Amino acid sequence: MAQELLRLNNAQVKADGRIILDIDNFIVNKGEHVVVLGPNGSGKSTLIKLLTCETMPVWHEEPPVVFMGDPKTPIETINETIGVVSTSVQERMMVHRTVFDVVLGGFFGSVGVPFHIGASDEQVQKAHQAIREIGIQGLAERDMLTLSTGQVRRALIARALINAPDVLVFDEPCVGLDPEAKWNLRQALSALAKAGHTIITVTHDVSDIMPEFERVVLLQDARIVADGPKEDVLTTQKLRRLFGVPVTLVENDGYYHLQ
Repeated sequence: MAQELLRLNNAQVKADGRIILDIDNFIVNKGEHVVVLGPNGSGKSTLIKLLTCETMPVWHEEPPVVFMGDPKTPIETINETIGVVSTSVQERMMVHRTVFDVVLGGFFGSVGVPFHIGASDEQVQKAHQAIREIGIQGLAERDMLTLSTGQVRRALIARALINAPDVLVFDEPCVGLDPEAKWNLRQALSALAKAGHTIITVTHDVSDIMPEFERVVLLQDARIVADGPKEDVLTTQKLRRLFGVPVTLVENDGYYHLQ
């Protein structure tokens, strides 16, 4: 039986008096690999902020956001439950600190380890383990400011893994990357999926949908317009409606692109 990790039920977010996200029902179970696909302005960033409690939904008598079956999950638990890799996280981590320091700082939600706390031997070992899992041992002692964008993104994945989160969330994971860096990043996503991590990838690019990702959710005008197995959801007709342009979906051995 599937184990439910998070649920959105009648979850609405308002800004300036208008609804910017309106989710009737969205459930993610343990071990799922989900892609939320939508154009710019569809509500993708708001969805991530809702999941991480950076923004709060309109109050309803029935809790609109439930983590691990608990509608009153403390923010500290949510930070440990969900590991996020995004450009906003990347901007905060671009400082003169080593990759290892930044990864280790994931335990404390800070850039590096707070001097007044210090890291335990177990935390240091787990940081090394996360770095090995992503395959960036050679970058561990490099200054973050000397890395390419693709290398930084992979370092942030290691940081997100540090608390063994129940869900990994990737916000436009390949934005700003060259072809080689995209390939490396997508291979990392595939490896994480194969290792059994629960993953939500939020993107506008169908090329981010790896063969291991079984479920696709289409987000348009702040609402979910389709949700199901990618074979059913990813069609040329549906993507033309989603993006509003006459694209054609091309699939090759489990990989997708639009032309």
